[in-house]
Amino acid sequence: MPSTSSSETAYTTDDSPRSSKTPHTRSSSSASDISYVKEKKPSHSHSPSSASAASDTSVTPLVRDKEKRESYSSVWSDLEAQRGEIDDFSRKRFGFLRYTILTVYRRLFSLAFIGNAIAFVVLMIKGAAPLDLVNASAVNLAVCGLCRHPLVINALFLTFGAVPRSAPMRLRRLACKIFHLGGVHSGTGVASCVWYIGFAATYTYHFEASPASVAVLVLIWLVLLLLLAIIAVAHPAFRVRHHDWFELTHRFSNWAILALFWVLLFLLANQEPSVSAFLVNLPAFWILILLTAATIHPWLLLRRVPVRAEPLSAHAVRLHFSHAAVRFGQGISVARHPLADWHSFASFTDQFDTPDTKFSCLVSKAGDWTRQAIADPPTYLWKRGVPTYGFGYVFRMFDRIIVVTTGSGIGPCLSFIEDAHRPAMRVVWQTKSPLKTYGQRTLDLVARMDPDPVVIDTSISGRVDMLPIVLKLYKDFDAQAVCVISNPAMTRSLVYGLETRGIAAYGPIFDS
Repeated sequence: MPSTSSSETAYTTDDSPRSSKTPHTRSSSSASDISYVKEKKPSHSHSPSSASAASDTSVTPLVRDKEKRESYSSVWSDLEAQRGEIDDFSRKRFGFLRYTILTVYRRLFSLAFIGNAIAFVVLMIKGAAPLDLVNASAVNLAVCGLCRHPLVINALFLTFGAVPRSAPMRLRRLACKIFHLGGVHSGTGVASCVWYIGFAATYTYHFEASPASVAVLVLIWLVLLLLLAIIAVAHPAFRVRHHDWFELTHRFSNWAILALFWVLLFLLANQEPSVSAFLVNLPAFWILILLTAATIHPWLLLRRVPVRAEPLSAHAVRLHFSHAAVRFGQGISVARHPLADWHSFASFTDQFDTPDTKFSCLVSKAGDWTRQAIADPPTYLWKRGVPTYGFGYVFRMFDRIIVVTTGSGIGPCLSFIEDAHRPAMRVVWQTKSPLKTYGQRTLDLVARMDPDPVVIDTSISGRVDMLPIVLKLYKDFDAQAVCVISNPAMTRSLVYGLETRGIAAYGPIFDS
């Protein structure tokens, strides 16, 4: 069990040189020995071989809170005085436009949607047959759905993540954007609805009343209403405020659309001379088979698995699992009830500190589900599908990175300790009372990623601007990329500040 000491400490880097061959092992002093605060030292040069702390620090024994605050104040004042020297990066031309409006996610969305929109207008002008519109809608639905299938996601991350470190930096920076795949998912999803609206309008315009055609018409408009509902609840504003409703509407509407589409196709086929010939020659029929199989597959792997909860504090719990092995960069989806409240968590290995279980997830208080997990730790949870690669996996293609996180964002970052071929890294972690909140064993795991992490205890320093710290550490460590895992606002702000300075920076997006 983690230490329950109430002392709130901050530990940080020393000034020992670090080369690109820094071993990925803990230093001779474990995190249990790291109870230090920052003290101002004479500044050093920014040579790559001298990756000092973000504020040129030395280690000094734990002192009284007042002295700690004064030390922190001195560090931030010193850093502020060096801001011009630290932030001498040239700004990217049109950076605001490129990294706020024309993000990769939006470019992928636009590419998928605009391409479909042009084809839709051309076909409608030429007078497209209703079944042509159904087929086009089905193709887009297939792409939309498969973009979210665990096996497809894993295949894409493994493919893009296989870009070697010897590849040109531009290629690696582009390959790292694979987590923006949600833009394709959203773009084709909206496009499928546009195609289907064209089908519904065309069929309604040429409608001739009969018992079969009335049933077809009713089903067509029911499916359209469900498609519109899925798109409406997927809007970021609604999704953030009402995530449970988004999830339930997405899942059950998808199932209802599949069921209704099967009935619709057979009703249409019954109006043809040969049912089998009609279906076999209809692309939408084969696509519907694929979508049905892809929807069912993860649920075939639905299992109720045991969980061992390790309470860390009133704000965090670590959940240990043994039902499967996970690899670096993978996460799992778990739920208390199989038909509701599914939540995804990044995972990290237990082999270093809890060998009787296989992997863990770090859960901190961020909503109703997480609050309940902390107040009433589960002994069993439902899991579905297979472990899925995520955002962190792409960083394998860099030699040296900076990992920046706040609060429980350290959980996903701990996935890096699993990979024997991970890049050399420095860690910057800003959180409140790290020892008290997350326990000594979590600090030990952080030290496995970086023996000299920069940990900012906000209970002492208050929240600080992390950009100057990251910029200086980026220079000192001669890093190639920055990984940011924090709350959405902080992630966007830091990634934007770094990208506009020409630094390869990546952070999870709302639909990654």
